Parts: sequence; C-alpha cells; structure tokens
Amino acid sequence: MSAQFISVHPDNPQPRFIKQICECLNNGGVVVIPTDSAYALCCKLEQKQAMERIARIRQVDKHHNFTLLCRDLSELSTYAKVENSVFRLLKNHTPGAYTFILPATKEVPRRLMNEKRKTIGIRVPANAIVDAIISELNEPLMSCSLILPDHEDAESDPVTINDEIGSVVDVIVDGGVLSPSPTSVIVFNDGVPEIARYGSGDVSDFE
Repeated sequence: MSAQFISVHPDNPQPRFIKQICECLNNGGVVVIPTDSAYALCCKLEQKQAMERIARIRQVDKHHNFTLLCRDLSELSTYAKVENSVFRLLKNHTPGAYTFILPATKEVPRRLMNEKRKTIGIRVPANAIVDAIISELNEPLMSCSLILPDHEDAESDPVTINDEIGSVVDVIVDGGVLSPSPTSVIVFNDGVPEIARYGSGDVSDFE
C-alpha cells in the first residue's frame, strides 16, 4: 500500500486537504510534512506505534531526540520550563528556523524527552502548511527531520521522498521542492543559551 500524495498550496493551504491530513494523524498515521528547513516525519504526541514506525524509518533508537512542532509559544509552559527572560528571547525568534532545547515539564511523555537530560526540543516553523495542520489539530505535533539511512541531509523533494518511503508512511504532503538548510539549535542550560548547531537561523542574539 502506498502513501496518499497530497499537493498543498505552500502559501494558502486548502482547508479540505488540511482536514484530510489531520484525519490521518488523528487515526495514528505517520505523515511527511514540509517545514521551513526541509521535510519532516510527524505524528500525534500520544501515538506510540506511530513513533515506533518513525524510529524504524529513520533507523534510530528509542532515545533519539524528537521535537515538538508548535503553532506558537502559547502552550510552551505545558511542555517546557521557561524563565521570563528565555521566553522573551524565544518570542523574538519565532516562527523561524530554530530548534530550542529546553528543560521538559512532567507533562512531556518520557519517550518524547531526552531521558538523561530531561529536555525537549521545541520548534515553531515559519511554514503555512505546518501552521494550518497544527491549528486544525489544536495541539503540537511530534516530529523529527526526514534524514534517510545513509543520507547526510534532510530530504527536500516530495517526489523523491515518495519513491524512497512511500510504502511505509501514510501521507506525503507535497509543499514543493524546498531548499534544505538545517535549523540552528540552541540549548538552554539554567536560562543560558548555548549554540549546539549553526544553521539557517540567525544566532547573533544567542552568542
């Protein structure tokens, strides 16, 4: 069985397609979506089997760091412990091509956080399709970059993705061919930012 291949307008996502994608996610599906950096694999937070499928596709273990894709920072305090100064810094840089690693709250399922450090990755992508999906679901998505085994970079072409893994995911959202560029990863330790990876997000305010 092959994945549904749904072409969605990158600037004005069609509501009927967004509802179709969300229906798949609500039913425990694994979906490939575009972001502001490259394509990503995603599922709903509580879908353990979907997370296990993603781990098999990526060929990573259960301790792999997953990231929450959020519409904005309104639910941040549910999932991460954030001081006011950190919140202001995050607000000034979202949406955008950043992954923020923050101390996780007890609300975060153990399988979503880095168990050793008790941290969680948070993303607010600047992508209209992601925003529409999360708005329709009214909750964040669990995600990880779509980097195939033996590949160094995240995938950027939905047609290639369909050829590679169309048989093992449920929906591939075609948001066009992207210019792949990794996010900048900022880790906060006791409120102090540390740049873990330089990417396409401007990190001058974190140095």
